[in-house]
Amino acid sequence: MQVRTMRLDEEEAKIIYQETAGLAIITIDRPQAKNALTANMWDQLAKIALKTLDNPKNKVLLLRGSGENFTAGSDIKEFNSISLEKAEEAFVHMERTISTIENLPLPVIGIINGPAMGAGLELAMACDIRIGSDKAKMGIPVGKLGITINNKFAKRLVDLVGPSATKDFVFTGRMYKAEEAFKAGMLNYLVAEKDLTRFSIRMGKLVAGMSPASLLAVKRSVKECVDSTPSLWQGSTPFVDPQDFPEGVRAFVEKRPPQFNRQK
Repeated sequence: MQVRTMRLDEEEAKIIYQETAGLAIITIDRPQAKNALTANMWDQLAKIALKTLDNPKNKVLLLRGSGENFTAGSDIKEFNSISLEKAEEAFVHMERTISTIENLPLPVIGIINGPAMGAGLELAMACDIRIGSDKAKMGIPVGKLGITINNKFAKRLVDLVGPSATKDFVFTGRMYKAEEAFKAGMLNYLVAEKDLTRFSIRMGKLVAGMSPASLLAVKRSVKECVDSTPSLWQGSTPFVDPQDFPEGVRAFVEKRPPQFNRQK
């Protein structure tokens, strides 16, 4: 099996792109930080996702993290030294990358091993199918950071698990273990960790063998069905709270519980 590999490096952080047998494979490779994405990595991820369209032989995209994590989402430490305005811009940019992957005109399969947290959960939700290992964990602990979920973020979760489960995710900030995530509808398939890569490649090849016209049509049709609110950005909640977000980030960096202002 011939595999073509390209690595985009940022110091010790990498986005690895491979092509083999009709499959494009993107790996987020920053294991020392639980595959958390820096601002530059989000930018590179969008560019590489679009690169899959350059080769007409690519029928399916597999998206995964290296090692024992999918991704911890954005690198929160980066927000400790920027203004609220820049933080808001960073979240908007991140959302554009996630939407880029979500709107690719080919099936995207997320391979979830270990935690998919925060923006990492959103990235997983942007995939058409999610295959999780028994070590998968999924959660969105934004309440610990003063991040105020935007409508587009919320809608992905609501479409999959419903309003009540979405609120539970945010209200508690807890991580759903693999079996619970599977039962909630976050994962389409749940397999043993040792079988995850083999099962995902087999699933990718199965999907790649289907009619491209059928695959594209169902992606478009499903999107039209769930997009019942066309103007999600109009009047939408910002991504960060001006008081809670700076305190949440400082607490994260200092590894202490946040002291939020309760007089809201």
